[in-house]
Amino acid sequence: MTVKFYKQDHQVPLEMHKVRIVQKLYLPPIEERVRKINEAGNNTFLLQNRDVFMDMLTDSGVNAMSDLQQAAMLRADDAYAGSETCNRLKAALLDVFGTPFFLPAHQGRACENILSEAYVKPGMICPMNFHFTTAKAHITRCGGEVIELVRKEGLEPVNNEPFKGNFDIPRLKALIDERKKDIAFLRIETGTNLIGGQPISMENMLEVLSICRREGIRSVIDASLLQDNLYFIKTREPEYKHAPLRDIMHKLAEACDIIYFSSRKLGFSRGGAIITMHENIYRELMEFVPLYEGFLTYGGMEVRSMEAMAQGLYETLDMEVISQGPIFIEALVRELVDYGVPMIEPAGGLGAHINASAFLDGRIPSNQYPAGALASALYIAGGIRGMERGSISEQREPDGTERYAELELLRLAVPRRVFTLSQIKYCADRVKWLFDNRELIGGLKWIEEPSVLRFFFGRLAPTSDWQDKLARKFREDFGDSL
Repeated sequence: MTVKFYKQDHQVPLEMHKVRIVQKLYLPPIEERVRKINEAGNNTFLLQNRDVFMDMLTDSGVNAMSDLQQAAMLRADDAYAGSETCNRLKAALLDVFGTPFFLPAHQGRACENILSEAYVKPGMICPMNFHFTTAKAHITRCGGEVIELVRKEGLEPVNNEPFKGNFDIPRLKALIDERKKDIAFLRIETGTNLIGGQPISMENMLEVLSICRREGIRSVIDASLLQDNLYFIKTREPEYKHAPLRDIMHKLAEACDIIYFSSRKLGFSRGGAIITMHENIYRELMEFVPLYEGFLTYGGMEVRSMEAMAQGLYETLDMEVISQGPIFIEALVRELVDYGVPMIEPAGGLGAHINASAFLDGRIPSNQYPAGALASALYIAGGIRGMERGSISEQREPDGTERYAELELLRLAVPRRVFTLSQIKYCADRVKWLFDNRELIGGLKWIEEPSVLRFFFGRLAPTSDWQDKLARKFREDFGDSL
């Protein structure tokens, strides 16, 4: 259902909820913001939340829960074994996905660890439409290699392709012909995170899964961002316009071997799950849960989160729920594009993605990390915490050389049902100001670089005094305003 406004030049998103609990925000003065970003090593992950006005770092674990989720948490059964909470979560997964076998984990990357430990051996490969940071780290840790097979349109910042996360089917077939025996599993990522939250079509997923089944290749779907992807399937794929969401999810589960997800994203809770239609797969993976996570009834999850997950999964079947992320993201992207800001288009899920290289006119070389520099600049300009999704988010090659990202993106995540439209417009305003003053932004250099997942806790410094110049320009334009 679409609600249209009678007097409105552009369609604007409408919150399909009311606010009942609020959290006070604080916007530090710009001089304090310059100090705080440098104390954090110009890494937005290391900022303290008390110093952040709009937290657009991620949608993971920060989405607003519904009243029904909060209520469900009160009936949690905290028995170590035989928990009724576990039974209710199993029932929800069976209803929503149609999968009778469930293994719990504390979050999505724990599922990736289990799958990699079970199936990846040195010299093996894992084809996928595009990698995610933790999925790749677990695969390479076990001696495997990630092969990315996204279509070329997926790496183009702007085009009219509605499903930029689609597999390149001819390349997949060629890889199977050449290295079928080396494939540990094929991984499909719904809502491809690192190329702008771009969806993959149902048609493409089913074709890939059919190839896997025919060739005897194990197939895995990362459903963490399935909620947004479902919205795009319903709105961009005519065949599924009138299909019930439950039917779409059942069809995917029947076609693939394994589905896993982080409930910090799918279900708006905490925790994770591996689910399957196949008992033999369940038994292959079962022993890893008590080894790494916890007993089979909780897998490292706290029982109240499991109750919230169960209720959140049911809410995933509601279009008025799953639309809230994409429509607010689209509104932010549309406003910035109208102003001339280079964005990833069409708008995807998870967040609005700024093309940092184009934003900065190509002035900042890859070895000075343009997306990271832009993330620092936006925090200074507005107290807005985004996430670098460029070369800092990559990992070095085995020989120590830098691997530069195909796209240098600044992601502005839009947690579901968290921000008001006025806050979204504030974000757009500060991005516009920064775009008008982009010539002041300089690069970054490493001062502490971890060897694994460096974007989480590495530290960088500005290559010049560009941050002070940016703050002075802000004071000239905004005076005493924050």
